[in-house]
Amino acid sequence: MDTKELLKKVRKIEIKTRRLSDHIFGGEYHSTFKGRGMTFSEVRQYQFGDDVRSIDWNVTARYNEPFVKVFEEERELTMMLMVDVSGSEFFGTVNQFKNEILTEISATLAFSAMQNNDKVGLILFSDQIELYIPPKKGKSHVLRIIRELLEFKPESRKTDLAGALKFLTNVMKKKAIVFVLSDFICDDYQQTLRITGKKHDLTGIRVYDEREETIPNLGMVQMEDAETGTLRLVNTQSKNVRLAYGKYNSDRVDYFQDVFTKSGCGVLNCRVDESYVKKLLGYFKRRG
Repeated sequence: MDTKELLKKVRKIEIKTRRLSDHIFGGEYHSTFKGRGMTFSEVRQYQFGDDVRSIDWNVTARYNEPFVKVFEEERELTMMLMVDVSGSEFFGTVNQFKNEILTEISATLAFSAMQNNDKVGLILFSDQIELYIPPKKGKSHVLRIIRELLEFKPESRKTDLAGALKFLTNVMKKKAIVFVLSDFICDDYQQTLRITGKKHDLTGIRVYDEREETIPNLGMVQMEDAETGTLRLVNTQSKNVRLAYGKYNSDRVDYFQDVFTKSGCGVLNCRVDESYVKKLLGYFKRRG
């Protein structure tokens, strides 16, 4: 993609998603996530009416008079976007590929964070960490994130969500709002998610195509595994094949819903041909 075309795409996504975040998501995002934690601000002398539970006994003992800890609501938050760039994201049968929807949702969330003067970071992952952009503030930083989402070419096509979550835990020492955007056609991440979910406010956004749920009867079809590149002939006339295909997908979806819910994390399902705007708004309202 040449620079002119890339800038045009970035601008198009900025106009679309900025409008959404300005008019819709800014307030919802703000009320959902703001003020989740209290940070220590200072110590001052005890005044009549102060809560005795906030007395700092160490300072009180040192000065022989009561002092209390003052806390203030955490105003600034850090948002981390973890986006799956494995081969299965380059799939779509209606209007757009999954990776295009992932980019739009990520941009909308990033602009919502920017409006609230929060930091935004990005992790692109396959079965390895493809790219890490540390959290920063500002419009130029958000535009860089969108640019990377649009033009980044991953080295691998496979998926390892557990490895990506471990990386997040290592680089993010403070609590962050984390959105994991993927199709979640993977498993074996329960243990890692449990640990990460305790530390961060985490939401899994599953973006999928309707043809991943059911396969139509099209006779003999040559198919390619998007993550391994393996080609094989599939007899879609066979009812057993179609049932096995559907079961494989539904097992992964059930695992995703179950593991995320049990780990205390949020869950959101967005189909490529459905409005992710309504889905995100509904989610924020339920959380708020």
